[in-house]
Amino acid sequence: MTDSDAPDPTLLFCHTVGPDRGADLRERLIDRGLPGDRVVAAATPAETDAHVADADGLVLGRLPDGLLDRADSLRWVQALSSGTDYLPLEDLRDRGVALANSAGVHAEPIGEQVLGYMLSFERDLHALARQQAERRWERREGGELRGKTVGVVGVGAIGTRVAELATAFGMDVWGVKRDLDTMPAAVDEARTPEDLHEVCLAADYLVLACPLTDETEGLIGGDELRLLGGDGVLVNVARGEVCDQDALVGALRSHLIRGAALDVFETEPLPADSRLWGLSNTIVTPHMAGSTPHKQERWADILATNYRAIADGDGSGLRNRVL
Repeated sequence: MTDSDAPDPTLLFCHTVGPDRGADLRERLIDRGLPGDRVVAAATPAETDAHVADADGLVLGRLPDGLLDRADSLRWVQALSSGTDYLPLEDLRDRGVALANSAGVHAEPIGEQVLGYMLSFERDLHALARQQAERRWERREGGELRGKTVGVVGVGAIGTRVAELATAFGMDVWGVKRDLDTMPAAVDEARTPEDLHEVCLAADYLVLACPLTDETEGLIGGDELRLLGGDGVLVNVARGEVCDQDALVGALRSHLIRGAALDVFETEPLPADSRLWGLSNTIVTPHMAGSTPHKQERWADILATNYRAIADGDGSGLRNRVL
């Protein structure tokens, strides 16, 4: 049998994607020309189990325990998130399974939300919202983002969009990235991770947009927060574990830093007894910065590209390949 005679790959949406989301994405892929008999959207664990042995590609929300051991034909795993720290990367590598993420799908909404956080602190909108709820008229003096410095730690798709939006507002953008040769034009000052303390010292706003790895876990602790200082605001849209949460609570309570805008936390949902809820200098949002009505369309574009790469036997053509 020649390559052209080989059957089309089978793509399985695991039930953890969600039945409605999986069914919708399946229809979008068929509209893009993928063979309907080779794209399966599982609604239940039993349906996933029934098809996983024949799946060449697997689309995941989370990975059910033991599923890889039953995936005899698996060549490609597609995560619907940008982060892949929740997946068994070494196991996938050992099995020779390619992994791709969905970097870029959430860049626009997260970038806009980061801009919203910075505007909220600059114009005191979060404090004014509390005043409105209390029916209290108290004028506040607002600032301007123009001329302020934002440090972006992790300049991938999300960090790049943050940099572009900040530039449009006249901010000075410092970017932290290992490969300075791929730093986008929107970054004014390019720095490596070894220069993080210099960036903390310069920044009015420090935005965390890096993946969670062994190197970035606990990246921001007491030393970094002290360098950020009393005029500095921390924005975390990466992972909660990138910042030492106890050190952050202490810095916020003592006003060592001006404030924090947090969409991610060490424990999610954020426990009701967390001290972060009650801090007046903190904005808490429930890990929703990446939400957008356009994500299904963007996911489908990535999936269609990657399905065709697998069908052509060209793993190097996978978009957003991680492994």
